[in-house]
Amino acid sequence: MSRRSAYIEEESLYRALCARDARFDGRLFVGVRTTGVYCRPVCPARTPRRENVRFYPTAAAAQEAGFRPCLRCRPESAPDFGAWRGASNTVARGLALIETGALDEGDVDHLAERVGVGERQLRRLFRQHLGASPIAVAQTRRVLLAKQLLHETQLSMTEVALASGFSSLRRFNETFRGLYGRPPSALRRDRRRGEARRPDTILTLRLPFRPPLDWQALEAHLAARAVAGVERVSPGRYDRVVAIGEDIGVVSVAPGVGAWLDVAFDFPRLSQLPELIARVRRLFDLGADPASIAACLSADPDLAPRVAARPGLRAPGAWDGFELAVRAVLGQQVSVSAAAGLASLLARRHGAPRAAGPIQDAESLFVAFPTADRLAGADLSDLPMPRSRSRAVAALAEAAAADPALLAPGGDTARTLERLRALPGIGPWTASYIALRALRDPDAFPAGDLGLQRALTDQDGRRPTASQLEARSQAWRPWRAYAAQYLWTPPLAPGAGT
Repeated sequence: MSRRSAYIEEESLYRALCARDARFDGRLFVGVRTTGVYCRPVCPARTPRRENVRFYPTAAAAQEAGFRPCLRCRPESAPDFGAWRGASNTVARGLALIETGALDEGDVDHLAERVGVGERQLRRLFRQHLGASPIAVAQTRRVLLAKQLLHETQLSMTEVALASGFSSLRRFNETFRGLYGRPPSALRRDRRRGEARRPDTILTLRLPFRPPLDWQALEAHLAARAVAGVERVSPGRYDRVVAIGEDIGVVSVAPGVGAWLDVAFDFPRLSQLPELIARVRRLFDLGADPASIAACLSADPDLAPRVAARPGLRAPGAWDGFELAVRAVLGQQVSVSAAAGLASLLARRHGAPRAAGPIQDAESLFVAFPTADRLAGADLSDLPMPRSRSRAVAALAEAAAADPALLAPGGDTARTLERLRALPGIGPWTASYIALRALRDPDAFPAGDLGLQRALTDQDGRRPTASQLEARSQAWRPWRAYAAQYLWTPPLAPGAGT
């Protein structure tokens, strides 16, 4: 970019700052030289002079440049911006791993190995797309989560440090003193907070998103597929039993009064909070950028009315990649409700039971979906489905048990699809659907899906073939997963899709 182009772009960004343009919230952060803080573009503080501001693509870039988070606009409350996902698959995979705590215990060398590049290449890509190093991104994630916990919970300082990924209370205190010039306890607005959390106390947080968000469609999608015993969907609320390792708890999600979801966590170990948050964000697709998606898809005359009728439609993800893959196999050639029934039966017979907790009603939430280790080698012959499908589930479980990262977000999508298609009973449609829901590939597109083909049937009753649909979908890149969701979802009534 030339010096003149950079100047013109920064002038445009400054005008957005002066207008407090919410469309830029999460897209950029503003460092103010005179105060040493970085803000969201919607910060209510007086707009600084042009010569005193610097613009950064991420909070990590601003923090690495020496700015500290603003206490008024709270950068931790900004919606995540996911448009960079189309720019670098490696960065997307690295960020997905960092979001689940990959650098809380590991190092950048190990992270680079997991995404399949060298350490220097990973650092270069992070600098190019995010303006910060992987370590800075991880540190900013910890700091902003800790700051949110200080504001929104009654956790003690030790619990905040543990829940946000810091290795020790000493490191937590040192980081906050270095960044803010004061201890973390001084950042609490209500000094009465910070008492030790009782075991029966539910931890609640707000998870922001970029509006609009079509909650009605999300709720309908989840309700149609709810696995009895594992999930419960009621008007304005989603509950499910969750398991990470040997720990089992419950997460409850409801739309907030603003641009966030209210999420309640009933889980035994606070150190798992970053991963729990990451999973909720993936399931409800909170990183989506509706404006960018709509601008792309509205250029298609068949998609335009659907986009206009359902603004903010999300492409729901999965709580767990292996669970989603199993449910996709169970759903082959049967209805959505039949697949949910099979998944419920599988969970009852092979899942780990959950003890009652603060989020009660043990009668409807009593079991965690079985893990790959539990299903590998299990006898599935008594399930009411063809033996070929039982063998497919067994083979999938064995593969996932042998490689726990097989279906985790952050992997190489092309390589994962190749490995999945090599398993018995998993064809192109199932593999693409897994990529869309579990791997969170925004460009995944199962062109062979009959529902997609029927949705584009022309006035003469002709529907496109898989190859024709694949060719037409090229214009929808990099948002083909959202195009599929729009085609699956009825435009004028709540729908669940395929």
